[in-house]
Amino acid sequence: MRKYFKYIALAIVGTLISCREEVKKPKVSYDVSNKVSVTKTDSTQIEVADLPIQMEGTDYLIHPIGDLRVFEKGSKARYGSSSVNDVSFTISNLGEYEITGYLQNLKFQKTDSDSIHALSDKPVLILTATYLKTVADKTKNKVMVYTLTDSDTNKDGKIDTSDIKTLYLSNISGENFTKVSADLQELVDWSLIESKNRLYFRTIEDTNQNGQFDKNDVLHYNYIDLAFKKWEVKSYKPI
Repeated sequence: MRKYFKYIALAIVGTLISCREEVKKPKVSYDVSNKVSVTKTDSTQIEVADLPIQMEGTDYLIHPIGDLRVFEKGSKARYGSSSVNDVSFTISNLGEYEITGYLQNLKFQKTDSDSIHALSDKPVLILTATYLKTVADKTKNKVMVYTLTDSDTNKDGKIDTSDIKTLYLSNISGENFTKVSADLQELVDWSLIESKNRLYFRTIEDTNQNGQFDKNDVLHYNYIDLAFKKWEVKSYKPI
């Protein structure tokens, strides 16, 4: 009988260990053509908009758009305390010239117009939207920088933070929405060098195509000179 219970205990321990050692989900899944797939918007989600935001020195309103979030009783809203009956109507946070959240889109409206247009006409998940005010003050070029996911790179049927993060730019009007990082390269970070009006960013390429980004892959170093209207990505080699 003791041996019986011993085997049961070992089986339970083994199950727990196997659960802990679950294989990490890859960020990239490769098909024959190596094309990036794009999923359709989930029609079961309910879209809501936060109140509009106007960046200092601009004449555009920005409307953050996201999914209505329902919380279990006793849980708190992720972005502030604006909630009614465990339903949070707050979908974004505003920092200094930066909007953060898990946003499905942003919509732009000129202050003297009732017309509103969307940033993207394709499914995306916007994590940050940053207005480069110092660049605007010096060059009059009013630029927004976005970190987001735009494709179901791991092919699990949805666009979320498990997919590759990319870098986009647009004008303050939301127009000229342009991807500046390469397909299938994960954005590592970006930084603005104000003295040169340059946006520097790093990406990593899954060169061994194992679905993960690790020390065996290749880093790419790039910058864009924001003093010009046309955004041209240039590579450089610091090492």
